[in-house]
Amino acid sequence: MGLPDASDSRLADLTRWVLDDLGFAGSRIAPASADASFRRYFRVTRGQDTYIVMDAPPQRENLEPFMNVARILLEIGLNVPMVLAREVRRGFLLMSDLGLRLYLDELVDMDAAERLYGDALGALAIMQTADHALARKLPRYDHSLLMREMELLPEWFLGGHLRLQLSAAERGMLRQLFETLAQSALAQPSVFVHRDYHSRNLLVTADDNPGILDFQDAVQGPVTYDLVSLLKDCYVAWPAARVRAWALQYREQLLARRFLLAATESEFIRWFDLAGLQRHIKVLGIFARLFYRDGKAGYLKDLPRVLRYTSEAAAQYAETAQFAEFIAMRVEPEFLAAQERALA
Repeated sequence: MGLPDASDSRLADLTRWVLDDLGFAGSRIAPASADASFRRYFRVTRGQDTYIVMDAPPQRENLEPFMNVARILLEIGLNVPMVLAREVRRGFLLMSDLGLRLYLDELVDMDAAERLYGDALGALAIMQTADHALARKLPRYDHSLLMREMELLPEWFLGGHLRLQLSAAERGMLRQLFETLAQSALAQPSVFVHRDYHSRNLLVTADDNPGILDFQDAVQGPVTYDLVSLLKDCYVAWPAARVRAWALQYREQLLARRFLLAATESEFIRWFDLAGLQRHIKVLGIFARLFYRDGKAGYLKDLPRVLRYTSEAAAQYAETAQFAEFIAMRVEPEFLAAQERALA
């Protein structure tokens, strides 16, 4: 590869580590991807072989959770990158390369979706029912974290993106809503939760499909959280009836694996919908923050889909209906103008 940009000192340091310290002289290093965090990924090509290098600035990102969760998932038989070399002090990992075929790019029709989601749901069932000592020690998706995530909505989406001034009554409505959603999540059986189990973090692989990425934020939390991340994906949407059928199919998979699940079908779907509402409230705030704080505009185009999920879920239940009305009366009239202003 050519010399890295002199202003990118981390890339220069990473290049020296790969080419000199690891003995990959003559290899090519090219950007592979970035994500919503401060991590970056590069693909190293040496002859016919490829590898992935993670760049995680130590002052911003901690490599230990990634390595610990990778170990858990590998040991229960799932397809995740293997860590081949590490330089934890500088925030570098060399890993196996699971390829280029993102689920998002291959979900081209319902036939593809049935096949790929079948594999993803199978992997999720293993993830959530395997008994692994380290998985039981993951942090809890507790009340504090659930509430902290939802508080991103008024700060970054309602205030920052839409420029809304909330009344005392509206702030009270949001507090009650957030508490309702947190309690619903905490009432569910607690399992391994990837936290971003969706089409941009799953790869189509020839063997052991899917390849699973971006799992370092895993916690112990509600059984429907990853399910809703997958089926009410922020980057692709499917008909509501099909989503419900997939969700109930997954419930049957859990029961077949002797998972202790007392919820009826309707109770399970309620958990699923309210977990989705909590997640999409968070995501509205995160996507707005990524633009206004971090200068990442790419997520703005996904806000309409996320807002639609949020509105539809809120309208289904009496305890969240007031929020659906708030979206219709206060959010939607300002949304288009906010989008145009941000994208101008």
